[in-house]
Amino acid sequence: METRPALTILLASPRGFCAGVDRAIHIVEQAIEKWGAPVYVRHEIVHNRHVVSRLENLGAIFVEELDDCPDDRPVVFSAHGVPKAVPAEAARREMTYVDATCPLVSKVHMEAARHAKNGLHTLLIGHAGHPEVVGTMGQTNDGTMTLIETVEDAAKIQPQDPGKLAYATQTTLSVDDTAEIVATLKKRFPNINEPAKDDICYATTNRQEAVKALAQNADLMLVIGSPNSSNSQRLVEVALRGGAKKSYLVGSAEEINWNWFDDVSTLGLSAGASAPETLVQGVIAACRARFDVEVKDVVTAEENVVFHAPKWLSRA
Repeated sequence: METRPALTILLASPRGFCAGVDRAIHIVEQAIEKWGAPVYVRHEIVHNRHVVSRLENLGAIFVEELDDCPDDRPVVFSAHGVPKAVPAEAARREMTYVDATCPLVSKVHMEAARHAKNGLHTLLIGHAGHPEVVGTMGQTNDGTMTLIETVEDAAKIQPQDPGKLAYATQTTLSVDDTAEIVATLKKRFPNINEPAKDDICYATTNRQEAVKALAQNADLMLVIGSPNSSNSQRLVEVALRGGAKKSYLVGSAEEINWNWFDDVSTLGLSAGASAPETLVQGVIAACRARFDVEVKDVVTAEENVVFHAPKWLSRA
């Protein structure tokens, strides 16, 4: 009998779905149950192709803009949030709509609106073009918010009134990168208004801490997630910084290049907040087919946060 090489898999915990993703998916499922197919969804409900495909099979139709939706079918807004003009337009068209924005993203929206109302200019730390950033910047009138993507941006921004500033952040950023940008802003603008509680969500922080904990012992790190998933991309970067010799993002077991495993005895494995656990188990199964596998759970935090879908959605 052929002896297979040994492989230890360090399995990050927490990993995968967060409460906001769970809630958003549940909202689409409930909407289809309540109104029947098709139900339209503006933008991918979460950034994962496998999740989107499953919901498409149930009767969801994903579109990029409200203009692509008919007036007479329900529409769901994605977990990333939308500019306030989108629900306003849906209401004007007398459409049935459900907002699946993650409550932690909604918190940032409310902060931005409050700052604008109080005459403060908001510096939003985030990635240009990401739907969450587009949604947050769409909560206030033009000219009341500036996007800060890098430490360099923070170092050179010249606000009109340095005494009337606030900052907010995208919820899925690298904790370490963001801390550096915030430190630069605070040094330049000591009186800048900051969030009462960190905008980077608990799930993003927990998943990054879990990856850090196992990366230093990993010859190879695999993060399961989609290329357009910000929080998944950050986990790959965190792993490399944390000491992993190699780190890659894969959508599923099918995307693994097994040449990566040359000289690898310890694999670190995690999944972004929009990746289902079935994909994690698929990677473990693919490894078992090639290696003598031992799985070790690396638990760095317990998560018990639950965000409920609107109660009216489940009523007949």
